[in-house]
Amino acid sequence: MLELFVFHGLLDLKLKVIKSDLKVDTHHTNEDVGIVLGQTFKKALGNMKGIRRFGSASAPMESVLASVTLDISGRSHFTGIISRFGLETAKKEEDYTIEDANHFFESFAKQSGVNIIIKTENPGQLAPGMVDIHTVLEPVFKAFGIALNQATGIDPHRQGIPSTKGVID
Repeated sequence: MLELFVFHGLLDLKLKVIKSDLKVDTHHTNEDVGIVLGQTFKKALGNMKGIRRFGSASAPMESVLASVTLDISGRSHFTGIISRFGLETAKKEEDYTIEDANHFFESFAKQSGVNIIIKTENPGQLAPGMVDIHTVLEPVFKAFGIALNQATGIDPHRQGIPSTKGVID
């Protein structure tokens, strides 16, 4: 999923997760990756002069539509992937759950100071259990990358920090 995020966000990322961390559990490794990526993202943005600040993107996959809206505001917040597909009780895919993804995004948001709202919907109205976790998460990570790329893009009309307060912290 991180490859999709990087590819569609046009980001340059090399990530090395020590395999022994996975012996602890997927949840903590996943959370740690979100923490480190969030910290790295905030550091890479620097003073944030000239960025667009806001980003929004949607991506489909089969019967799922994922939408990500974000604000690089300095005030972290995360509203999670709403599990409307019966996935909260579905079989884990490679020991990964929707809750794991929520923890990743929550950790990223807290460390980066980004307000992230993710919504998923099933316009095809497939029955619970008919949509797998991969089909939900793939468009989420794609939309997240696209929205971050949009928000971090330089706006040629903006000279300073994109805040009426003059600071994003």
